[in-house]
Amino acid sequence: MGLLIAAGVGVGSCLTPPGVACGDGWCSEGYQCTPIDFSCIKSGCGNAVVDADEECDDGNLDDADGCLSTCQKTRCGDGEVDPRTEECDDSNSSNEDDCLVTCQRNTCGDGFLDQQPPSLEVCDDGNPNNDDGCNNDCTASSLAYIKASNTGARDQFGSSVALSADGATLAIGAYYERSAAVGIGGDQADDSTLFAGAVYVFTRSGMTWSQQAYVKASNTGAYDRFGYSVALSADGATLAVGAYGEASAAIGIGGDQADDSTPYAGAVYVFTRSGTTWSQQAYVKASDTDAGDQFGYSVALSANGATLVVGANGEASAAIGIGGDPTDNSAPGAGAVYVFTRSETTWSQQAYVKASNTDASDNFGASVALSADGATLAVGAPGEASAATGLGGNQLDNSAGAAGAVYVLTRSGTAWSQQAYVKASNTDADDRFGASVALAAGDATLAVGATREASAATGIGGSQSDNSARAAGAVYVLVRSGITWSQQAYVKASNTDAFDELGVSVALSADGATLTASAPWERSAATGIGGDQADNSISSAGAVYVLTRSGTTWRQRAYVKASNTNALDQFGQSVALSAGGSILAVGAINEASTATGIGGTQANNSALGAGAVYVYPLPAQQPLIATAGPRDPAAPASAASVPGGRVVQ
Repeated sequence: MGLLIAAGVGVGSCLTPPGVACGDGWCSEGYQCTPIDFSCIKSGCGNAVVDADEECDDGNLDDADGCLSTCQKTRCGDGEVDPRTEECDDSNSSNEDDCLVTCQRNTCGDGFLDQQPPSLEVCDDGNPNNDDGCNNDCTASSLAYIKASNTGARDQFGSSVALSADGATLAIGAYYERSAAVGIGGDQADDSTLFAGAVYVFTRSGMTWSQQAYVKASNTGAYDRFGYSVALSADGATLAVGAYGEASAAIGIGGDQADDSTPYAGAVYVFTRSGTTWSQQAYVKASDTDAGDQFGYSVALSANGATLVVGANGEASAAIGIGGDPTDNSAPGAGAVYVFTRSETTWSQQAYVKASNTDASDNFGASVALSADGATLAVGAPGEASAATGLGGNQLDNSAGAAGAVYVLTRSGTAWSQQAYVKASNTDADDRFGASVALAAGDATLAVGATREASAATGIGGSQSDNSARAAGAVYVLVRSGITWSQQAYVKASNTDAFDELGVSVALSADGATLTASAPWERSAATGIGGDQADNSISSAGAVYVLTRSGTTWRQRAYVKASNTNALDQFGQSVALSAGGSILAVGAINEASTATGIGGTQANNSALGAGAVYVYPLPAQQPLIATAGPRDPAAPASAASVPGGRVVQ
């Protein structure tokens, strides 16, 4: 049979051979008549005739001329480079490799982070400024190197850190500082009161930091360890300081501070700022003060500073749940948490909180975290011994000593209740899950550190069953939908090693999409951001890992080291993030420089254990994930990438 082409010509026989004029409108089967010169050509793509199922047909196999050999027009995202409009085309939906989703090269200064070797940009904020933490060559720089105004050996400045929501107020604890001063702005030169402790408040104007206050307890005493824990309200105007070694037998608010009869009972001090002036607002004690309770071991504040949570990880009551009998002392080291609220300037205790499975040595309250509204509370109990895994398991099992657990409680009105009992997905003895906790401001993301977890896995979602890297540490991210919690990610360091203890400190941005986790015993000699992680030559130097979430997917964004990395510095003993995740503060409690104030000499190492704090900007990047599939070059750019694609020369 022949093929009739309606070309406005007559109908004839089907004897016309290929290439011969087909004036009668007929060609042999498999050929078609061109409407231009009425010759017979082979039917289909490549014959220079655009058929109904073709976008183009230029009669050649050149894929770089706008019409592919498949007779489809070239477009960004098809994996073929059209040199007329495209610099590259890797056919993926990522802006994190060398080719953007717009089919232009990823270059430093375009605002997209190139994570494909050999580029590996540390940051890219899309501007030429060198004073915003991201240099114009896409390397990052430390925003500030901060020392105490009275640096002294073994003060352990940086043992705790807290940032206001905007990252412009920073509180730093030095719980071994030895001045006998009391209150605000006392004599810093005095060194007569061993391990009394102090807190230093710094503020930032633009990119410049300065010390605003030197803060001491109103009843400074030796071994009080004032500053072991600190918390700031969102506006930075309310500061809570824990002194777990304080020895007064007072109970409640505003008791007798002079009494020193109850060693390690602990206390918390609340300070407020008016303008630039700080003053103490409250002296807070437990309702069941007892020796060894360590009230103030951990503290947390709501965003408005009107809800205060205090952990007492040594408290010994065997009570369970909310409002039990605090006088029972039959469970040493069980731990407790106390909730206080402020009405105008007056504080009062709202709740006495115990675990739902209280047991001796559980250390409930070793870590605490509050949501911004103060209505969700996470409590770590790293000594808890159940072998349960995941959510809501058997709490009564005690076969996995110091496996650890976290308890999530919520407040309705003034009433607290437990919402979840949380265990690791790979519970094991001595993992100490709950050693650190952090809640996002919106209360739907929870991060939990397990400092002694032993898997040798690296990165996100690795093998949890491996136990060959003792005390490597891990972090677990959980999310809440409605009232139901589930684990979203199992996080390991990118350079996991035994005894690094990832998870000693964790922090989350307000939206829960940025996570920082520290490993203060990590041993790389790298400095700054993005250095050599494989080096293991410096014991206990410490490192911090910054991770970001896009959708439900986590990835490591930065590997952070001190600018003057040294052995035993324990960089990462404490971490804090601003609400937007753009400012990171890291404490290194054993850093040994004798420098004072801001930006001093980092190379001097003659003040062992003095401590330092490093502040880093984490420049905002473009979104990471875009919709997969071919893209219209005329459409607005989405974001994100993996390597690939074929360039046609």
